[in-house]
Amino acid sequence: MTTHTPATAADRTGVSIDTLRYYEREGLIGPIRRTAGGRREYTEDDLFWIGLVTCFREAGLGIADLRGFVAILRAEHPPQDRVTFLRERRTALEERVTALGKAIGILDEKIAYYS
Repeated sequence: MTTHTPATAADRTGVSIDTLRYYEREGLIGPIRRTAGGRREYTEDDLFWIGLVTCFREAGLGIADLRGFVAILRAEHPPQDRVTFLRERRTALEERVTALGKAIGILDEKIAYYS
């Protein structure tokens, strides 16, 4: 099994080492394996989870939402629970996109007015 140091995991996932530790503390990833000397070792599966959490964070999900989704996954809830959760978050994201589109339109109007 291939493992990665925290620095390599951070580099591969595009997040800082502090963020990796934060995600672990919050229960969003892990538990992360440790060497006999106590150093963290990240697996490819860990990197996948980090990528998923990062994607959801970039989509605007809060830590509480992520904890909820991780709990659904780890407790092996029915797939429908996962779908419901994701659809609700998708709807919220669509609403944000609409609001951002309106804001961009207003900014464009002001740019045109002041140009």
